[in-house]
Amino acid sequence: MKKPAFDLKELSVGQLAARSGVPVTALHFYEEKGLIHSRRTTGNQRRYSRDTLRRVAFIRVAQRVGIPLRMAREALDGLPEGRTPTREDWARLSAGWRTELDTRIDQLVRLRDDLSDCIGCGCLSIDKCVLRNRDDRLGDEGAGPRRLLTDRLADESHVATP
Repeated sequence: MKKPAFDLKELSVGQLAARSGVPVTALHFYEEKGLIHSRRTTGNQRRYSRDTLRRVAFIRVAQRVGIPLRMAREALDGLPEGRTPTREDWARLSAGWRTELDTRIDQLVRLRDDLSDCIGCGCLSIDKCVLRNRDDRLGDEGAGPRRLLTDRLADESHVATP
């Protein structure tokens, strides 16, 4: 697809996808979630204002650093008159997300350090699973994969076998 003219005020979904590097399906998803907005032409085609490129970049960077889409939407909704984020907005918002990111980093470090004690599923009632079953709490409920058993199957597992 040919690069849209710089002074073009609106972009089609295909142009926005090509320019932002984000698949059309993702753009539709972002719109469904209220992260970006379009208007419809008389032919029912989506048209995005050019500043949607910056909003999409903001969303992608937020996702890349682990910020949930919900939080990105809240940040964008908090901007005056739905405007596109500026450099100052990004500095303020990213500073607000720092605590959450620090918490996630701590959790990932603990996960990495404890991973050698885990077999990966965390539900098999093994005697040691510091990630999901510390002190074998699930073993008190019976044998087997307690997190995977439905109530009916869990009840059947309590029945004595001949």
